[in-house]
Amino acid sequence: MFLSYAGGFAETVADLADYERAGLDIVFVPEAYSFDAVSQLGFIAAKTERVQIASGIFQLYSRTPALTAMTAAGLDYVSGGRFTLGLGASGPQVIEGWHGVPYDAPIGRAREIIEICRMVWRRERLAYQGRYYQLPLEGGTGLGKPLKLINHPVRERIPIALAAIGPKNVALAAELAESWMPIFYLPEKAADVWGGAVAEGTAKRDAGLGPLDVIAHAALAIGDGSDVTQLRDLARPQLALYIGGMGARGRNFYNDLARRLGYETEAKAIQDAYLDGRKAEAEALVPAELAERTSLIGPESYVAERIAAYREAGVTTLNVTPLAPTLEARVRLIEQVRALAD
Repeated sequence: MFLSYAGGFAETVADLADYERAGLDIVFVPEAYSFDAVSQLGFIAAKTERVQIASGIFQLYSRTPALTAMTAAGLDYVSGGRFTLGLGASGPQVIEGWHGVPYDAPIGRAREIIEICRMVWRRERLAYQGRYYQLPLEGGTGLGKPLKLINHPVRERIPIALAAIGPKNVALAAELAESWMPIFYLPEKAADVWGGAVAEGTAKRDAGLGPLDVIAHAALAIGDGSDVTQLRDLARPQLALYIGGMGARGRNFYNDLARRLGYETEAKAIQDAYLDGRKAEAEALVPAELAERTSLIGPESYVAERIAAYREAGVTTLNVTPLAPTLEARVRLIEQVRALAD
């Protein structure tokens, strides 16, 4: 699950012990332009014993490759080998607006960062001549030296999960990363949208990486009657935000994905409404089918069917957001979905 701490960070982390006992395997900490994820991940590592921790995601542009590798090794150390490095490109609004660096070459940079991280974790001397990163730096003082990590990492290959939705980036994830994190995963259309890219990357994949772990996110609620429609409607604001507001017209990766999923007319209408300031209208325009089929919301039998559909489509890890008002109810949802998935 993603760590959501609207009720308070310390309180949410204290609740993780209950989620652990209920069967939670891994918790992702996001990093947009809020508090950094690193300090929070370190706090979680100190307060938990079994659950895996992951960045969800570190942006490619906000840290140097070496610092990304150092940070991952440090988090893996303080957690006793429980860290997964989630990486992603984010978008130009955050990268250029918040970090003040150009948003360029996300695929090439992702490849080189992954290669550099693995060199650091193997404690190789960092001599790397890529297209985007040259280590030691060329043209500076001339005093740069190829260094290696002082500490011995807990693991020389920390798992990497790459967030990707475009075909070239998905192919890169299938080739180089232990895990791939898509968004708006609709099992019935996943093969049409991403199947070719996954196959292309898998054909180049090192067997030592093992099978690709596919991590799909879905809101989770189990119930009957009118509650189901109301709960599915809770997915509309996020879908409208991403499809309508996470980018400009002509440069919104999530809007492009919605079109590729078959919702071209709806995607345009949602974006027009959202960018014109009509957010409630944008939310109402989100197709009910999209909200339903990208979630795990419904009677227990329906949720079991959807879990089977995710598995059949190639998903190996479910990243759920339990929709319930109390800790006890959210713990119960984790227990239920764990039993259904097993």
